[in-house]
Amino acid sequence: MLAPTATLARGGATGRIDWRDGGRYIPDMAEAATEILPIVTVPARILKTKTRRVGPADAEAVRALLPRMFATMYHAPGIGLAAPQVGVGLAVTVIDLMPNDKPAPLALINPEIVAASPELATREEGCLSLPGQYAEVTRPARVTVRYEDETGARREIAAEGLLAACLQHEIDHLNGVLFVDHLSALKRNIILRRLAKERRQNSAQPAAAE
Repeated sequence: MLAPTATLARGGATGRIDWRDGGRYIPDMAEAATEILPIVTVPARILKTKTRRVGPADAEAVRALLPRMFATMYHAPGIGLAAPQVGVGLAVTVIDLMPNDKPAPLALINPEIVAASPELATREEGCLSLPGQYAEVTRPARVTVRYEDETGARREIAAEGLLAACLQHEIDHLNGVLFVDHLSALKRNIILRRLAKERRQNSAQPAAAE
């Protein structure tokens, strides 16, 4: 998902998950490898498949995955990325709205929306898995999300504005839902046909001479 700024309020830790390895997901983001992962695009099946909750046995995999997801998101560039978008079927997503043009990375493991406002908000959304495609999507204006952070601590975050939309967009990915699934069948099909046409045109272009 691509877009500009938002407001956010983060809740404190409410407990710690008893991971079998007794450790953290990543001891220090800055020390981890920053390999850029390929981004999966429509119509890949994993994008329409519900992810599996992260458990203790996944600690090593998530520890390795998180820094690579952040690096991939920043490189794209984007403000949110879900594990299925890099071919991993785990309930993991990363977000950074870069408030005041400064990094504010947020890793959410096993996130779930626990409250949503009756008030709605409409915002233009795009997606790294549907490159170059945008549409207005209506969602709850405010949400509260419960999740586990990279240390395994349980947390809650209350959000509105862009952050609320981004959280809902990324959690949708973990449930096999794309932003176009919130559109009418007509609008969704127009976008998917346009994306397919652009791909055909790009693949038909001759390679540039060296």
